[in-house]
Amino acid sequence: MKDELAGALAAEEAAIWAYGLIGVHLREGAEQDQARAAEDAHRVRRDDLVEQLAALRAGTAPTPAGYELPFPVTDRATALKLAVQIEDGVAQAWRTVLPVTESTQRADALSALTESAVRATKWRKLARLTPLTLIFPGRPTA
Repeated sequence: MKDELAGALAAEEAAIWAYGLIGVHLREGAEQDQARAAEDAHRVRRDDLVEQLAALRAGTAPTPAGYELPFPVTDRATALKLAVQIEDGVAQAWRTVLPVTESTQRADALSALTESAVRATKWRKLARLTPLTLIFPGRPTA
């Protein structure tokens, strides 16, 4: 379970970092507000994971100073594409947590997966990508 939680933590930290870049390329107002809300949600999840891993006496790798992007983010379209990719990645990380947890922890993992899938759908809608949703959120697509 420690490895799966550490993977979710890494995904949450990457999302926090990415939203700093994503937000500057979005339209002012609702889009930037949505990015800030997503970043805040990932910060809450990250903080909860840090506490869980500390309770399990599990060490975690230090957060990197930066991340290698899968493609250059230079405008709104690429920022939206990155937001979708980040949320899909977070959902994938949480999907691996589901089978190794029980009770409240499993409910929390499912909630995290679902919230990321919903955010990815909202970003797809803004980017006018289809399909808007994945058949099995959190399942690798490639």
